[in-house]
Amino acid sequence: MLDMSSLFTTVQNPTTISITYSICLSFVLSSLIAMTYQRTYQGLSYSRNYVQALILASIVATVAMQAIGDNLARGLGMMGALAMIRFRNNMRDPRDMIFVFMSLAVGIACGVYAFTIAALGTIGYSIFAMIVSTMPFSKEDYFDGILRFSLDNTAEEKRQLEEVMSKHCQHYSLVSLAEASKGKRLAYNYQIKLKNDITHDQLMGGLQEISSMKGLRFSTQELMVELNKKKSKNKNKDKGPNETAPTS
Repeated sequence: MLDMSSLFTTVQNPTTISITYSICLSFVLSSLIAMTYQRTYQGLSYSRNYVQALILASIVATVAMQAIGDNLARGLGMMGALAMIRFRNNMRDPRDMIFVFMSLAVGIACGVYAFTIAALGTIGYSIFAMIVSTMPFSKEDYFDGILRFSLDNTAEEKRQLEEVMSKHCQHYSLVSLAEASKGKRLAYNYQIKLKNDITHDQLMGGLQEISSMKGLRFSTQELMVELNKKKSKNKNKDKGPNETAPTS
């Protein structure tokens, strides 16, 4: 039978049971953080590798804190070892960075045997993250997806495009604009938000009425997530670029 008193050891003198318990608890709590991230995610490119990194980072932090303990020399050595590792993965979303910090905080708490702080902190963080995701400013995505196409570089075509976009979209933002066919055509990338009473088919139908419209593609949030999953499964089979399928 597990003696619970053996878990409350000092950092200087950990036991095998306390070390094992710390790592397992770190795994369970960081898994809860990862599930919270998955349930509250509202972006366009969901990454399963990032979710796995949240769990593994917490375990690494736990092992590191147990190895350092209260030894100043070990702490300085750990800082020197980490200084030689260059992390070049930039996170553009501040929310992703907050989840990384929380995962590391849980790992550190488990590493110094602050189990109550780790457990209550994780539960509280998960609850508040769920609440924030249901607030009015978090319920609706600002954009529905990405629209790609090309048109002739004429004033008439641009006027027709502006009329169609204004009629069907609540708001839209030009992501990129590139010349094609030696400047005779323009390739557009838009992020769009449809009006409440407008469907994707209505928007596509309006754009197809423009005579010079070519390469019309619309990537919704759900499609981007699915493509990201397929890419991770088939990255060793297909070496070519992954293209978004055109919407019919």
